[in-house]
Amino acid sequence: MHHHPARENTVRELLFRRSGVLEWGERPAPTLEEGTDAIVRPILAGRCDGDTLPIHRPVSRAMQAGMALGAIDPVVGSICGRVPFQGPFGIGHECVAEVLETGSDVRGVRPGDRVVVPWSVSCGTCERCRRGLTSKCATTARSTLAAYGFGPASGEWGGMVADAFRVPFADHMLVPVPDGVPSARVAAASDNLADAWRTVAGPLAERPGGTVLVLGGGAKSIGLYAAGLAVALGAAEVDYFDDDPDRRAIAESFGVRTRPLNDPGTRPRRGGYDVTVEATSKSRGLQRAVRALAPGGVCTAVGYYVAPTTRVPLMQMYANDSTLRLGVSHPRAVLEELLGFVARTGFEAERVTTLTADWEQAPHAYAQRATKVVLRREPLLATEPSC
Repeated sequence: MHHHPARENTVRELLFRRSGVLEWGERPAPTLEEGTDAIVRPILAGRCDGDTLPIHRPVSRAMQAGMALGAIDPVVGSICGRVPFQGPFGIGHECVAEVLETGSDVRGVRPGDRVVVPWSVSCGTCERCRRGLTSKCATTARSTLAAYGFGPASGEWGGMVADAFRVPFADHMLVPVPDGVPSARVAAASDNLADAWRTVAGPLAERPGGTVLVLGGGAKSIGLYAAGLAVALGAAEVDYFDDDPDRRAIAESFGVRTRPLNDPGTRPRRGGYDVTVEATSKSRGLQRAVRALAPGGVCTAVGYYVAPTTRVPLMQMYANDSTLRLGVSHPRAVLEELLGFVARTGFEAERVTTLTADWEQAPHAYAQRATKVVLRREPLLATEPSC
């Protein structure tokens, strides 16, 4: 067993209390419970686009009422609790961490390694994990998901904005950051960067040199990562529609053509797109993204669509031979491929980060209205590559 020097018997973690209120809290220090466990210390934590939902709007009681009235799909409760996003709970599920301690059966990582920790907890050996459905692991999920940072309905894993936390099945779960890749570049690989990767990498591999449309502004960072990755993956044309000029500027820095989302003159390219990415989180955006497809095209929707029914133009899809994909992302299934691509191409995902804040500022910084927030602190053991 590899040990780190003795630590306190409690650790701090960032707690979501209620809309607009985040604060440091204490929890028992993590310990190795199985020989396959590791204890990690986050050195960078990204804020997932989805975390802004409860932070910026008081949705808990409204969503509880919505489920009771049948206006919100009850599956929301199985992920976020009977009163969705009811505080206090440890928030945050994107990080690059340093390994502090490993169990006696861990062979693949050691103290001091820089690793990405996926947002969802998976075993790596069950039939679903072997099929790449790592966020639907049959071993770890007690209800719909087993995940960090969503509260107790998704397991007692706590959040990733913490002094340290336990990772089970460490040889499977922890993916080393390639040498030479700055941690800030892959701060969102646990979730949003990997989510964006699946929207464009697979579809463009089947449609080399294809055309891509991203409708942005809801899943704010995912849309930008998707647009930038599409260019890096060799798409012939990439359009990004978003009403926010700052995000359009980030997209343009990747070589993407941009337009305001709701400008009357903003229209899809003639003939449609081979790949569309719906990141507005609105049913109107979903319809636009589907209708903008070229024949045989694929649309991936990355937003939350909480109504029990969301309108989808099925006849249009039938006539156009369209594919609509949506589903929880499975970062662990793509992390080696994604991190290898970033290492090989130098893809500058950090351009999407609009606020980098000191770890101690987490309660304030994590609540900011910013496209992408990343918290950082100095490593204890790991070494950061010099840029």
